[in-house]
Amino acid sequence: MGWAAAWPSTPWLVADGRDYSARACMPLSLRRAGGPPPWYGCRGRWYGSRGRWYGCRGRGCKDLAMSATVLYERVGPVAKVTMNRPQYHNAQSRVLLEELDEAFATAMADHEVRVVALFGNGAHWSSGHDIGTPEELADREARPYPDGVVGVHQRSWDWNVENTLRWRDLPKPTLAVVQGMCIYGGWMIASAMDLIVAADDAQFIPFLFQYQSVPWDLGARRAKDLMWEQGLLDAAQAAELGLVSDVWPRAELADRAMAKAERIAQLNPIVAQMVKRQVNDAQDHMGFRAAIAAGHQHYLVASLGGAFFDSARPFGSVRRMPGIDRARQGRSSP
Repeated sequence: MGWAAAWPSTPWLVADGRDYSARACMPLSLRRAGGPPPWYGCRGRWYGSRGRWYGCRGRGCKDLAMSATVLYERVGPVAKVTMNRPQYHNAQSRVLLEELDEAFATAMADHEVRVVALFGNGAHWSSGHDIGTPEELADREARPYPDGVVGVHQRSWDWNVENTLRWRDLPKPTLAVVQGMCIYGGWMIASAMDLIVAADDAQFIPFLFQYQSVPWDLGARRAKDLMWEQGLLDAAQAAELGLVSDVWPRAELADRAMAKAERIAQLNPIVAQMVKRQVNDAQDHMGFRAAIAAGHQHYLVASLGGAFFDSARPFGSVRRMPGIDRARQGRSSP
């Protein structure tokens, strides 16, 4: 009998006697398996479907820390979450998105965390969707979705809309700390955070993607203009348009972002949550969630029509999103 079968209903009790069996703490991989393995007996975090361990803080347990796709660290009242695929400029594989979801859930379950700051390790915050790294190709083969349009729709909705909406509605304030490129899928994740702060070298590219927040981020006419032109926004332009709250020198970004997060954390937590809920509810009453759902259908029509990739070419054969070169050529103003 395997550990999953042996522990179907055992409370997730750890060294400090607390029960961490809530959905907010237990990752999908363990919940689906029926519970934690017998050796799971400390306050560490088990991250992702691949069984990675990160942040073990238990007493007397073996340090099983390994390289993780997403890193988690609590710095006072701030949860510092870091996308950690610098070799791919933090391209968003399914594993990264899973582990990011689990990191956010961990922060929500920790009552000492008041604010979440999302970083990207390396030169760039995020190059967007993973369109064919070896790890993503292997994951797609190991955990396939159904063939045809049904699978395309389900994968797209699960990993680019449903989770992004969930992150937008996290009860605690969230902050994207952006340097370098934040393009395509990177824009989606940054947009789901409450605030975006950026280094002076940050660059943003919007497009017709699954979580279509661009009209809400920039306004209708700016959104059309930038997506038709496939334009690139630098940090100063993004701040002028209201996408970015603060722009700082690259060398100062991390420290100043954490200082901002700590200032927000000083606010009464229920006030912080109600401010967020009020603003999000106002957007929802204006049709935000309905527009996101409709935008996903528009994306699928364009995608299945071959607007982004040649459907005859296998996944992974294209290394660059169409339009990236045009965006880099750019224009002088948004």
